[in-house]
Amino acid sequence: MRFNPKARLDTSRMRDAGRGTRGGGRGGGRGLPIPGGIGGGGIGGVVLLVVLFVVAQCSGVDILGGGGGGGTGGSGSAFDTSRMADTGRYAKCEDGNDANEDKDCQRVAVENSLYQFWSEELGEEFQPQQGLVTFSGSVETGCGGATSDVGPFYCPPDQTIYLDSTFFDQVLEDQLGGPDGGFVEAYVLAHEYGHHIQNLLGAMGKVRTQQGPQSDAVKLELQADCYAGMWTRAATQTEDRDGNVLFSSLTDEDIRLALEAAAAVGDDRIQSKTQGQVTEESWTHGSAEQRQRWFEVGLSEGSLQACDTFDGRRV
Repeated sequence: MRFNPKARLDTSRMRDAGRGTRGGGRGGGRGLPIPGGIGGGGIGGVVLLVVLFVVAQCSGVDILGGGGGGGTGGSGSAFDTSRMADTGRYAKCEDGNDANEDKDCQRVAVENSLYQFWSEELGEEFQPQQGLVTFSGSVETGCGGATSDVGPFYCPPDQTIYLDSTFFDQVLEDQLGGPDGGFVEAYVLAHEYGHHIQNLLGAMGKVRTQQGPQSDAVKLELQADCYAGMWTRAATQTEDRDGNVLFSSLTDEDIRLALEAAAAVGDDRIQSKTQGQVTEESWTHGSAEQRQRWFEVGLSEGSLQACDTFDGRRV
């Protein structure tokens, strides 16, 4: 994965909240069942850490309740992230050269590409996410207080993606045996952005069943994987505001890393590592095979229709 040196980066939606104290709870509000159903410290802490693609673990999105609603539908914000303290972490990121040399600036370039792709894909239906906020320790969000233990997540009420960037080395690679490489984080960010698209299009309101390989909760996660594949397919055509392409190259190795990351966070892989057995009835995010397959659907077919995991077929 390489970026075009001539591309200009837009940091207007990027913020770093710095380090917060760890007393703000695990995610605020209602918790989403974690793979294996284990909580607390010790091995349960590891399980909690690897729940990285949680849409509603800390929000009012209808994954747990069975009531109406489904995110904000693209309107309003329960938490004004623009007022959040900003350390200036991304001020150094100006162009594609910076993205090629610095992981923070790489993150900016990926966000810019996601923004441009989905604005073109959705047209008038598109509304940008309010921000991508990095933090360490803990952070206050529109979903309540969250700590680094939650992993990367999208909060629907404030339409913001939150990320502790140490997750990739300390959890995904060291604890789960996932891959290490630049496109791994890009895949994760693309998945989380996929949840924002679901928020805009109303997919979150379709979730009624919460566990099992064919549950609505799993379908929601697999659709976000498919959306990540859609973006990956088109990433090298995305442009900055001046019409310069953002990516100069995306390789087969990048795709391999994305697929390995998808497999590493499959419910079956996590359960095998943390409890020594697989219990399909408790799945909330999908198996390694499901996650890889739906990423590949988006990559090969590249359409919202192809990514409709709620159309009645088995996922």
